[in-house]
Amino acid sequence: MLGRTDSRGRLLFLLLAFVVAATVIVGRLGWWQIARQADLAEAAHRQIYLRTEVPAQRGTIYDRSGTIILAETVTRVRVIADTTRLGAADRDALTAILAEVLGLDEAATATVQARLAPGRAYVVVVRDLTPDAADAIRARVTESGVRGISFENESVRVHPQSGGGPETSLAAHLMGFVNREGTGQYGVEQFYQDELAGLPAIVESDRDANGKPVIETQHTVDAGTAGVDLSLTIDASLQLALEQEVMSAWVADRAKSVSAVILDPYTGEILAEATYPSYDASDYASVATTDPGRFVDPVVSEVYEPGSVFKMLTVIAGLETGTVTLASEIDDTGTLRLDGGRTHIDDADRKAMGVMTFEDAIAFSRNVVAAKVALGLGPSLDASSAVLHEVWLRLGFGSRTGIDLAGEVNGIVRDPADTPWREIDLANGAFGQGVAVTPLQLAAGFSAMVNGGTLVSPHVVKAVDGTPVEVGDRGQVIDPALSPDLVELMHHVVATVPFYRDRTLIPGYDVGGKTGTAQIWDTEIGNWKTGVFNFSFVGYIGRDAGHPDLVIAVRINEGHPSVRRVGQLEMPVMSFELFRRIATDAMAIPGLLPDRPTPVVLVPNRD
Repeated sequence: MLGRTDSRGRLLFLLLAFVVAATVIVGRLGWWQIARQADLAEAAHRQIYLRTEVPAQRGTIYDRSGTIILAETVTRVRVIADTTRLGAADRDALTAILAEVLGLDEAATATVQARLAPGRAYVVVVRDLTPDAADAIRARVTESGVRGISFENESVRVHPQSGGGPETSLAAHLMGFVNREGTGQYGVEQFYQDELAGLPAIVESDRDANGKPVIETQHTVDAGTAGVDLSLTIDASLQLALEQEVMSAWVADRAKSVSAVILDPYTGEILAEATYPSYDASDYASVATTDPGRFVDPVVSEVYEPGSVFKMLTVIAGLETGTVTLASEIDDTGTLRLDGGRTHIDDADRKAMGVMTFEDAIAFSRNVVAAKVALGLGPSLDASSAVLHEVWLRLGFGSRTGIDLAGEVNGIVRDPADTPWREIDLANGAFGQGVAVTPLQLAAGFSAMVNGGTLVSPHVVKAVDGTPVEVGDRGQVIDPALSPDLVELMHHVVATVPFYRDRTLIPGYDVGGKTGTAQIWDTEIGNWKTGVFNFSFVGYIGRDAGHPDLVIAVRINEGHPSVRRVGQLEMPVMSFELFRRIATDAMAIPGLLPDRPTPVVLVPNRD
């Protein structure tokens, strides 16, 4: 007879196990129903409701008048096809309709035919249609009985003003563009993305079994905020003229690019700025696939060695320290040996002009004289280096101007306190080699020279939703008493040298400035590029003597001289000639310049 297999202990163990299991289950249920109740409710809500963000209407961008539209958002239509519902006859019929209504060429028609290949439930066949074109296609599709076709609205950023060159929009580099996700890229569009885009509206609704919203249940949770409208400081007429001028110079000089910026030296307003080659911001997608580097704005985002325009910084350092005056006589020896004879610098023509006044040496752009002044700024090489470097920093070089455009760079200015300069470093810096700047930094620095010594804050937005924007300056950086001498010196440059005078002065206006020609270092081969140079001119034009109205900075990047001899480089359009053309255009714009009854800068009588 077998023994019994049950026992009180085993029963108690099983009972205890059931109690523990039941407790765990009840506790878990309680945790889900109490602790996770909100999560479960939200999950259920997501299954039943649809939450949608509706982008706000993006703000419009105008020129300084507040009437000329530079960029706006419009409604366009795209044609959608469910190719799983299209037979061969339907595909052929739809292709024929689109080709006829839109006037497609053979290649575009073939592209449409390829998009209609069977097997996909959602295909964008064409996009960016005007409402009228979409209505015409819709009527033809309905008439022909083609199935599986729908139409969707989309918001598209357009730039209605044509630029100064073929296939360009006005102020493309300055404006930037808006991608299909509604995000601003480059320029004003990127810098003011949050303000222009506004805040989207939040809409909730029930959704059906297919996940589509049930219109009857839609309600707005948050109305959002519309994007602001911007009025720029840009004058559309001057901008167009400037773009035409830089394109013409680009063609004539066979340059890699040509850039220019026109600045009000008292307010910091950018009245126009342009670079060619440019692009059509409404057609940014094609540019992105072929030459995306064209989106970069060289005026604010690209640095270069400016050459002799930087001699004006050496002038400031010399006059401030009292080591020279404009009348000081200095011997131009043509060549200057440095660093114990191990290095040297030359004048462009490698000829000595002998003893000459400092102002004449600047007019004739003598490298040796500029280097001698720089080397004599202090009792030692380190002291002289520190003086010149400090002037550079004070005039805004090596730091951003703070302009309200995306992508501005600092420039490159080596600090002698970090790595002591040799004599050759200081000498090169005296005439703009070994330092890298942007055209905008040059325009702002020269503005301080002519406006009484104030470093302005360049900016491109004049008003937001009609409310004027107030922009402060960056402080007094030059003694106001020094400004008249700098203005007079710049006039002396263009009035003294026949090579400049005949192609820079403008009858009836006061003009001054400084040229710069610089070799270009090729980082790939570790040597100077041959046959191409950077040509610059930064200057002012004014209606009255000694009172500049505008500052204009010009850069011809990798221009090809048609005459190339020692000390003589000439192109069909020199930088100072381009300056004169631009300045003449600016003076012809009605109402561009405000009345200034009281001159800010006074200079000695030139009679």
